[in-house]
Amino acid sequence: MVDMSLYAAFLVAAFALCVTPGPDMMFIVAMGGRGGPAAGMMAAFGVACAMLVHTVAAALGLSALFNTLPTLYHVLRWAGAAYLLHLAVKAFRDRSVLDEGEGAVGGPGMRRAFWQGAVTNLLNPKVILFNVAFLPQFVNPSLGHVPGQLLLLGTTIVVMGFLWDGGVGLLAGRLGNVLRRSARVKRWMNIVSGTVFTGLAVRLVASPK
Repeated sequence: MVDMSLYAAFLVAAFALCVTPGPDMMFIVAMGGRGGPAAGMMAAFGVACAMLVHTVAAALGLSALFNTLPTLYHVLRWAGAAYLLHLAVKAFRDRSVLDEGEGAVGGPGMRRAFWQGAVTNLLNPKVILFNVAFLPQFVNPSLGHVPGQLLLLGTTIVVMGFLWDGGVGLLAGRLGNVLRRSARVKRWMNIVSGTVFTGLAVRLVASPK
C-alpha cells in the first residue's frame, strides 16, 4: 500500500518534526505547567485527536479548500487567535492556589485540557496547509490508494506526536506541581502560560501563510 523506502524517509522526517519545539508543544507545556501531569497529557491527546481530523480531511481532499477559498483560511486563522487570547485572559486572571497534596485548583481539568488542546489545533489552518504540503511528498501515486497512503502517513505522525508530546506534557505537569507549592510561583506560572498563549495568537495572526 505504501512505498517502504518513502515510508522510511517519512519516519525520519516525522520524528524530527515531532521533537522540534513548536506551537503545539509550547501549548502543551503551558497546560501541563498550569494543570499538572494529567492536564498536560490530555492536552496532548486533544492535539493528537485534532491532528487525526486534519489527516482525514487531507485524505479526503477537503484541505484543498483553503487554496480555492482563502477567506475560509483567514476566518479560521482569526478564530484560532481569538480562542488563544481567551485562554490567555483566563490564565492571567487565575488567582487560584494549590492546596497541599492536591492538584491545581482552578487550573484546567482533564476534560477541559483535552478540548482546549483539540480546539486550538483545529482552529489553526496552518496545520491543514502543513498536511497538504508535507504528506503528499511521501506518497507514491503509482501504487494507487492515494487517500489510504495519506491516512497511513498522517496516522503515523499523529501517534508519534502524541507519544512525544504526551511525555513532554507529563514532565511539564510534574515540574509544575512542584513549583506551584508556592503561591507566588503559581501566579508567575499563570503569567508565563498567558504569555505563551498570547504569543501563539500573535504568531498565528502575524504570519498569514
